[in-house]
Amino acid sequence: MAEVQARLQSLSEDFTKLQKDLQESVLSRQKLEAQKQENLGVQREFVKLKDDETIYKLIGPILLKQDKADAESTVNGRLEFIGKEIQRLETQIKETQVKIEKKKGEIIQLQTSAQAASGQQ
Repeated sequence: MAEVQARLQSLSEDFTKLQKDLQESVLSRQKLEAQKQENLGVQREFVKLKDDETIYKLIGPILLKQDKADAESTVNGRLEFIGKEIQRLETQIKETQVKIEKKKGEIIQLQTSAQAASGQQ
């Protein structure tokens, strides 16, 4: 019986760790989504600008002039990177959810067999 308890404890710890990993992945995805929305807002503002208007980029406490083409390129690159990271995290989230369901099944199966064994004794 002690062996079953140890196995159940181990499965429970694995399950808790997977839940924590899932939570961290979801939080990371939410942060990326916020960054994506912010960059999409900047991209919409670029459409309103004329080609000869001045754009400044904040680097630390300093504002530096930047070409509109450079600024657009930077924002588009950021959006592309963020999109790929969101896809990667969504895949990771799905995989973690599958692992959680599998662990849950193992725990239920072990509990059921342990109850059946104790009922027979």
